[in-house]
Amino acid sequence: MSAPRVVVVGLGPGDPGLVTAATLDAIAASTIRYLRTERHPSASLVAGAATFDHHYESADTFDEVYRLVVSDLVAAATQHGSVLYAVPGSPRVLERTVDLLDAEAEAGRIDLEVVPAMSFVDLAWVRLGVDPYEEGVRLVDAHRFPTAAAGERGPLLVAHCHNKRVLSDVKLAVDVAPSRPVVVLQRLGLPDESVSTVEWADLDRSFEPDHLTSIYVPELSEPVAGDVAGLVELVATLRAQCPWDSEQTHRTLTRHLVEETYEVLEALEVVGDGGPDADPDAYSHLEEELGDLLFQIVFHTTLATEAGAFGLADVARGIHDKLVHRHPHVFGDVEVSGAGDVAANWEQIKKAEKGRDSVFDGIPSNLPALLYALKVQKKAVAVGVELTGDVHRAGMDLSAAAFDAEASPDESSIGGLLLAAVNLARTAGVDPETSLRVAAARLRDRGRATEAGTTSVSNESEQE
Repeated sequence: MSAPRVVVVGLGPGDPGLVTAATLDAIAASTIRYLRTERHPSASLVAGAATFDHHYESADTFDEVYRLVVSDLVAAATQHGSVLYAVPGSPRVLERTVDLLDAEAEAGRIDLEVVPAMSFVDLAWVRLGVDPYEEGVRLVDAHRFPTAAAGERGPLLVAHCHNKRVLSDVKLAVDVAPSRPVVVLQRLGLPDESVSTVEWADLDRSFEPDHLTSIYVPELSEPVAGDVAGLVELVATLRAQCPWDSEQTHRTLTRHLVEETYEVLEALEVVGDGGPDADPDAYSHLEEELGDLLFQIVFHTTLATEAGAFGLADVARGIHDKLVHRHPHVFGDVEVSGAGDVAANWEQIKKAEKGRDSVFDGIPSNLPALLYALKVQKKAVAVGVELTGDVHRAGMDLSAAAFDAEASPDESSIGGLLLAAVNLARTAGVDPETSLRVAAARLRDRGRATEAGTTSVSNESEQE
């Protein structure tokens, strides 16, 4: 008894006139017909076909879509004996479902027949005026660009560029923007065909991509680095296939983010100021802890991507643009005389960006009390608030002169003073975390009251 049979045909690049006679004959000879998707100009040639478009709506990843399609095809072929399966373009050009059907055929579960067809690449070479063999063009799926193009410098023909998020992911995978423009190929062979060029920086913002869009990258300045993109792909796989990862939310991951952050801080303490003389083992440990923290960042980004909010490319582009904007002395014509001017410019730019009325706005209220107090004090001093009254009211003299009478104010002595303050709070039955936070809040309110007209700022972390 013969195995169930699947006949695969390709619908060409788009124009129904480019569909081969062999494909039309195979369609006519089949009564049970399937389309991978109805979103193709030649899909109407496969009359009465069922489609697998519903899998695109329900599945979490394209890989899951393709596996569901193949599972359905094998089941249909088993039921009916023989089915026809029509795909866009050529069945042998970047068609993952056919690769999976090959595996089914090798396992003896089906007989597979693939009918040759024209691909969009046949038109692309003509429009580009290149010989792909002489030029050594590599054909890459945009969905797998970061990993499939790893180590490549071009030229590259990138297919399946159907939305701006995919194009953003392609941009993210390239560390140094190519100097030559990219050629955008859309709807080749159709009446509204478009061939245009675009600068790399505008790849995901200057035109509207669709399911018949591809790009040609003549040359990259540096090889594609696929490690970060590979991590993004791994996290997406874990979300789809691991029971623990699939249950996580932004809220449930919060404690893990905090824990990994503190482990990075602990590793940084061992590395110290770093440099070539630092302990290699300390750097190795820091590398591991930074990887754990990066995993948390990518995980939260993946959850946001699933919600349709943003992707890792958006995060990277956002911080890139923010850093450029907040360093006008590097990327603009602003002159500075030192780090103090840089900090002042930074704070004023940040206030303007975020529409803040006060330099105290934006200090996270859930910071640890000691860090919160430090940030508030820096802001308060910057706007001219006198702090000596606070310690005098507490019945303590912490002036530099008084401090020098016991010890010079170094890390060890200040640490001992803080520890003594905690001990004092403990013996008095006072929660030091709460009392410090309340005192810092009072200082913050005093600072806001005297802030009007003040332009001095504190030196805050540039990533805030």
